[in-house]
Amino acid sequence: MNARGNESPGMKRSWYHAASLLWIFLIALQWISFTQESWYTETTSLVLWTLAAVSILEVVLPFKILYRTIIKAVAVLYILHKTLIDYMVYIPFGTLTERIEQFILHMPPYIWFSLCAWVMLEAALRLVTSTKRILVFLGVNIISLGILDSFTQIPLWGEIAWVMFAGMGWLVCQHFRNYQLQYPQGWKRMIRHPYKILANIAIIFSLIIVASVNMPEVPPTLTDPYTAWRNYTGTSSTQAGNGVLDIPTATESGYSREDNKLGGGFNFDYTPVMSVTTSDRGYWRGETRSEYTGTGWDEPGRVSMDNVEADQKLENNQAGKVKTKQVTQKVTMLNDTVYPILFGSYSISQVISVNGEERTGRMLWNADQAELHVVTTRQQPQYPKTYTIVSEVPIIVEDELRTKTADALYSSNPADDQYLQLPSRFPERVKDLAAEVTASANTPYEKVALLQNYLQQNFNYTNNPDLSRKVSNDFVEGFLFDIREGYCDYFSTALVMMARSEGIPARWVKGYAPGQMSLNSDMQAPRQPGSPIETTYTVTNADAHSWAEVYFGEYGWIPVEATPGFDMPLLTETPDVQSVDQPEEQPEEEPIQEETKTQAPEQTTAAIPAFVIWAAGAVIVLWVAYMFWRNRLSLRFLLLRLRTGKPLTPEQKVLAETERWIRYARRQGLTRSGDETLRESVTRWSQLRPSARGTLEELLMKFEQTRYSPATVTADDWKVVYQAALRLRKELKAERA
Repeated sequence: MNARGNESPGMKRSWYHAASLLWIFLIALQWISFTQESWYTETTSLVLWTLAAVSILEVVLPFKILYRTIIKAVAVLYILHKTLIDYMVYIPFGTLTERIEQFILHMPPYIWFSLCAWVMLEAALRLVTSTKRILVFLGVNIISLGILDSFTQIPLWGEIAWVMFAGMGWLVCQHFRNYQLQYPQGWKRMIRHPYKILANIAIIFSLIIVASVNMPEVPPTLTDPYTAWRNYTGTSSTQAGNGVLDIPTATESGYSREDNKLGGGFNFDYTPVMSVTTSDRGYWRGETRSEYTGTGWDEPGRVSMDNVEADQKLENNQAGKVKTKQVTQKVTMLNDTVYPILFGSYSISQVISVNGEERTGRMLWNADQAELHVVTTRQQPQYPKTYTIVSEVPIIVEDELRTKTADALYSSNPADDQYLQLPSRFPERVKDLAAEVTASANTPYEKVALLQNYLQQNFNYTNNPDLSRKVSNDFVEGFLFDIREGYCDYFSTALVMMARSEGIPARWVKGYAPGQMSLNSDMQAPRQPGSPIETTYTVTNADAHSWAEVYFGEYGWIPVEATPGFDMPLLTETPDVQSVDQPEEQPEEEPIQEETKTQAPEQTTAAIPAFVIWAAGAVIVLWVAYMFWRNRLSLRFLLLRLRTGKPLTPEQKVLAETERWIRYARRQGLTRSGDETLRESVTRWSQLRPSARGTLEELLMKFEQTRYSPATVTADDWKVVYQAALRLRKELKAERA
């Protein structure tokens, strides 16, 4: 009884336990793929690492469930702590007690996501334990993803396919698990040759993959019930490529915390955010991003930041050696939203006061990106209601900058490589388009001006672009060649990446446009002679905006506006200088459009990686070759049957096999003379190959019985000849060696 009790838990947590966790984890990944459209990057990373850590610990820890649960809880807390720090949700400082308080303060709501993921994984592992439950579990997941695919703008057929793949694997494992429990002896014999099982599984999946790739595209013959009802009632239902219905899915405008998945649309939200009182209109800059992923911008990892105190000079590491104008901004927040930074014109150089006090509280300065971060703590739990800052706004000398070549700008003032980063699979035709647009330019400034003009004059601004036209998986390529319309994120990202493809350092910036000007009471009051006139700008969520900043060596970072209809206020010594004209060779849009259409079908096959398709094809080729080799005897008799026009008798099979082993003996050097009988030949061969004497005599006897004996030859007789011929091959090979 004790042995049985030890065996059961071991079997339960052996291969099947680990396999079930693998399939559940794979299904969970598909839901993470769906939710990352709406989750913050740190939330997605937290849930993913939580599921991975819990799964691994469940498999490798040999302890009882209580001890495993404790260790898992410690691991989950560690992952939560590391994620919050890596994504700068909070920055720990002070004593250990203060750090613990900060961690506890910032745990919600992230800890609930982590705990829910853990509980759901454990529940699926312990409740879905039979074939029926697996089928129900898979059905719920597939139906849910199918509904979301139909009623949202997110295509989920790839995720559904992966869930079905995981379900097939899980059911196969369940089948072998049941076989192991019911037939333990048969299972032991089977696991002695596991390659046979793996080979059959590989062949089945390879056939499915190859068939799916070569399956012709056939339009659906059935309409989903919702669309059928809408058509029947006369209500239009627009399809957007993946079955997206006309259900409003756009989010409200505002400062985005999530940049790794750009695109979609938004509705204008005119809720006030802040008022800015200043003498110079500007863009209220927030955060920068430098790593483009193909779908958006990744948040930076941990960066070096310095504590900020009131009246402290904030050094900008890449400000450039240009003249600046000192501009003071008094910001009053008009809602209770918490932002990670303080907004201001590029670049903030000093903090005067926060909430009317010179004590600034906990703030950090990023000198490389010129960002002023706010840290919320128990002592300072809220975002500042008011703050006053000073910015050093660069004065741009356009005529001088226009003449500076790339060598003159970057040889002595090179930019960090992160601002030239391109993804490994960045589309070549985006690079080609950037090179074509800037072909007539001689300097980086002229190239940026040409790119700016090209984007503003050839693409339309809209807050709800038609995503049904998108073919490419790359955000920039999809905008430039497929959608050809969008809002600021589309234009600014395209400008940054096209500039980088031309070797010009650039980065992406998000913040707010200037907002609406309103009369300030200070304007009515007497002011000192020569003091600037201050104006108040009211900024709403609808003013949330993104733009590009381009690095020009000793001139530092200069903001560039690519979105049509937006006017970036720049301080310049030559305000009337016109930007470089666009090259005349412009009507090349049509060929680009045609190229897009011809490449569209390739996107359908790109769902399965090319190496998987090639591997599946190789498995099938090897399987076919093996089947031919295994059934070579039957194929030989089939060819003989086709020659004679009728089935071969056992006598004919024996004679055919005799001719075959005689031909093999000839290849091994055992020749026959023209007047020599087979018995004479065998007698001579036996002297030359004494180790094969017995087999040769057995084959000779079977031949003579078939040819000269009146006895009936049966199927067993030719099988004996076949086995003896195989034995003869081995003996001749061994003796020759």
